[in-house]
Order: sequence, then C-alpha cells, then structure tokens
Amino acid sequence: MKEADGNKCLFGTIYSFNAPPVAELIKISGFDWVMIDMEHSALSLGDTQLALQVLGDDIIKFVRVPGNDDIWIKRILDTGCDGIIVPMVNSADEAERVVWSSKYPPAGHRSVGAARAHKYGASFNEYVAEANRRIVLMIQIEHIEAVKNIDSILNVKGIDSVFIGPYDLSASIGLTGQVSHPEVRSAVNLIKGKCREKGLPYGIFGTEPASLREEIKDGCTYVLCGVDLTILQNSYRRILESLSSQEPVNF
Repeated sequence: MKEADGNKCLFGTIYSFNAPPVAELIKISGFDWVMIDMEHSALSLGDTQLALQVLGDDIIKFVRVPGNDDIWIKRILDTGCDGIIVPMVNSADEAERVVWSSKYPPAGHRSVGAARAHKYGASFNEYVAEANRRIVLMIQIEHIEAVKNIDSILNVKGIDSVFIGPYDLSASIGLTGQVSHPEVRSAVNLIKGKCREKGLPYGIFGTEPASLREEIKDGCTYVLCGVDLTILQNSYRRILESLSSQEPVNF
C-alpha cells in the first residue's frame, strides 16, 4: 500500500474479536487486506499474533495500534504484520513520532529483539535490513485538527499512506455519526485532494459496500468495509426479519 496498484482498489475488512476461524474466513473470502483492530477491541497482543498466523501470507495484514505509543508500536511490529495503522495523528510532530517509533536506527529508534517478525532470529539479518523499507506506516486522519494541519503532516518523510476515519472526523466537528453531512464531506474531500497532490495512497472506512462505491470511483487506493461483529449481527437480524416476513434470506 506504499504505492497504488494501477487502478485497482484494494478491498479490506476489520477483524476485531478473538475468533481465529473468522480470520480464516476473511482470508478464504478473498479480501485483499485486513485490519486487525487493537484500538477498539479487547484483542490482546497474543490474540493479534495468532490472527496473523492464521491469516498467512496471501492477504495484506495491518494492525491498528491502540495509540501513538513507542511500546505498543514496537511490540506490534514484532508480531510480523505487514504494517501498522496509527489512529488520531493530528500534527506533523505526531506523524514524526510514528516514524521514529517504527524505524530501526538510524532512521528511528525501534529496538531490536527476537520476535516472530524475523522468524525468532532465523531471518534476523534479512528482516532488519529490509524492515524500514518494507513495513507500511499508515496514519489516520480523523480529526478536524489533523485536517487543519494536513499539509505539514503529509510532508513528514516516512509516512506511506493515509487512512481517513469519517466517524471520528464527524465527531470532532460536532456532527457525530453524520458522515454524509456537507461539512464532513468537505473535510474528507480536502484530505483526499491533498493526498492526490502528494501522490500518497489513501483509503477510507465504510459500514456497507453502497457507502464506498463512490469512494472507489473517486480514486481511493483502498477501502475498509464492515466490522466482523457488526457483519455477524446484521446477518442474524436479516434472518429474523425474513422469518417474520416469510421472505427468503439472501446471503
């Protein structure tokens, strides 16, 4: 996700609860990428590493860290994910902290230790030599302060991609959940335009495919659709509604 893959938009979804078969189903279903969410879930570091092992090598695996924190970033990168998503990056200083925490010296101060990322030492030299180049650093622009600071944030060297969080962005404007409101859409469009100017890949979250079709047409490099728990809940609700109305259920 450091560079756009031609005109192809990458389709992803969120894994948020500790159920390895669900991770396996995400992979089997053919998604291009998955976000393992440690910010808004009860997933532990062990749960996250297990999910990465189950997902294997045929899908791009990102972990959203709980926050812009050296310790969390170091420990999550050591699990062997393809990249991290850092929430609520609202200034250039905060973006620089992401880079500094994620890169091995001299580009940053990520510490070195035996971990799954380099096969517990078996591929240590190869991993360390390539990690700074290979690992994708994605930041979330999801607050009006970040929108105000967007130019300086995008000028930070080492940030590979931007993920737009429309729900937190709407809340920061005082329009919580109103992601289609003109003021929220204006802020989203500004972010997208600035990313295009920089040639920086960007993506966005949506709860349903219908809400993302226009984003795909508008040039998003990747989209993230749905959360596992919500998808399951909605499927159960549709079953009950169909049983009540005696109409067929389409899965």
